[in-house]
Amino acid sequence: MNRLDIMQVFVRVAELSSFTRAADSLGLPKASASTAVRKLETLLNTQLLHRTTRRVRLTADGEAFYERCKEVLDDVDDLQSMFQQGSQALRGRLRVDMSSGLARNFVLPHLPEFLDAHPQLEIELSGTDRYVDVIREGFDCVLRVGPVADSALVARQLGVLPVITCASPAYLERHGMPHTLDDLDAHKLVHYVSTLGARSPGFEYAEGGSYRSLPMAGALTVNSSEAYVAACLAGIGLVQVPRPGVAALLESGSLVEVLPQLHAEPMPVTLLYAQRRNLPNRVRAFMDWVAALLAPSLDRPARP
Repeated sequence: MNRLDIMQVFVRVAELSSFTRAADSLGLPKASASTAVRKLETLLNTQLLHRTTRRVRLTADGEAFYERCKEVLDDVDDLQSMFQQGSQALRGRLRVDMSSGLARNFVLPHLPEFLDAHPQLEIELSGTDRYVDVIREGFDCVLRVGPVADSALVARQLGVLPVITCASPAYLERHGMPHTLDDLDAHKLVHYVSTLGARSPGFEYAEGGSYRSLPMAGALTVNSSEAYVAACLAGIGLVQVPRPGVAALLESGSLVEVLPQLHAEPMPVTLLYAQRRNLPNRVRAFMDWVAALLAPSLDRPARP
């Protein structure tokens, strides 16, 4: 292996926290991956990885070297595609994360078009409601729904998703249609929290130029957007969800919008990526594609 190959092995081991999985993903014997990283450590005269029987993790020097390796390998990919034209211009591996709802409803149905246009790209897509660590977990970019507080990342806000309150016809048949805030005393809310054990704020609504929360009873708390919608379909309670994500269910009558005058705060949709000297062309192209894909479903930020 040349030095670039060795660096690629090291980056993959760091991202997957495993010599075995890294070797499998690169089509190498496990021993070759381990040998490559040992050679790199000898060359640099420092330990890059902590090795245990269960997992592999970066040392402090390893974290710093990982970031530089990513930049170097990205630069090499860009150099290789500098004089290529058309669909051959983008190449390499792209690692992205987004919520399961955005992946299922928006990105994955159209992803074949993007891949057909760029056949030399490989995409690793993580679809989770968990807030991943963009830098430590090696993501090129993250598409996040909700507030963004990580100042170490570059944030590109795409717009906001309008949020509505929904219920299933079966639920409304049992509990009646709410028309006012006071009517919610007789209703139940499916609670959503990012981490189980956290406290749900309750029912959110706009009033007097700001957003307020009304505590509500509820028999179920979930931490997954898919479970949240499924619970509503099952008739367990009311939910407050982005309208585009349930548009098909509203159109089919599987869900019904309630209390349209008491809308919740729209949810910002943001692309996040690490601050770097030169953003790889494939990352920029993917983010531009996602921005254009989502634009028809997003509103501009506005106060109630």
